[in-house]
Amino acid sequence: MIHTKTFELRTSGRDDFVDITPKVSQAVSESKVSRGLVSVYVPHTTAGVTINENADPDVIHDILGSLDKAVPWRQGFYQHNEGNSAAHVKSSMMGCQATVPIEAGRLVLGTWQSIFFTEFDGPRTRRVIVTVTGE
Repeated sequence: MIHTKTFELRTSGRDDFVDITPKVSQAVSESKVSRGLVSVYVPHTTAGVTINENADPDVIHDILGSLDKAVPWRQGFYQHNEGNSAAHVKSSMMGCQATVPIEAGRLVLGTWQSIFFTEFDGPRTRRVIVTVTGE
């Protein structure tokens, strides 16, 4: 069985992490899949998806700060002339897809894990495509 659901979200800043775990869980529930996989795909070149801790907001702060240090927003540093090269690089570092197992109709995530949409060129309205496969 394959079930696909697309949803939109609005990010609030140039850089943003949005917990999309509830929307992904809803798609899994709607699919009626008991055991399988869920793929979360972000069809944007300046955004991404990642799985990380959601218990302490300092973790997200630390990730964003580390990305800014590794990939600074400096004009004249990049060849791409739209001014958002750092966003493209950060998107590639995060990746555009994540896969999570499903057991007993639920996401198999660690105790502190959540699925995050990652924005690096916002604020914008973005799309997320969730595909659930299994039995």
